[in-house]
Amino acid sequence: MTDMAPDRYTVEVAFTRRPLRDELNEILSTETARYLARTGYPTVILTVADRRLEIANTHLEELRDGLAHVLASRLADISAAVRARDLAAAIRSSEIAEHEVTRANAVARLAGAVAFTPADAFPPPSPEPPASARDR
Repeated sequence: MTDMAPDRYTVEVAFTRRPLRDELNEILSTETARYLARTGYPTVILTVADRRLEIANTHLEELRDGLAHVLASRLADISAAVRARDLAAAIRSSEIAEHEVTRANAVARLAGAVAFTPADAFPPPSPEPPASARDR
């Protein structure tokens, strides 16, 4: 707000927590750049440094007048999508582990039924009498 101030500059905003790797990838993605362009901010560039979102090519008035809401919506959507993917992966992992336990139990039961004994250790089964002899 001085006469010598540039029209556009970088504004740094602190995150409430360190973003997850997948969140960072989405924030820095071309999809986010396209989203900003579609919502009227084609020159804004986002970068992340530690727990700070760096918003380049903007100014405080632009943030106040709508860019902050656009960014908040995009960040909320990114976090929700990452949480949903993580939950789906955890469910799949749990299902796979459950299936593996079931399979391992079946293999153990089958292996327990295997006996290594010589064939002559048991008497041969007695032949059944002919049907006519049984009916008498």
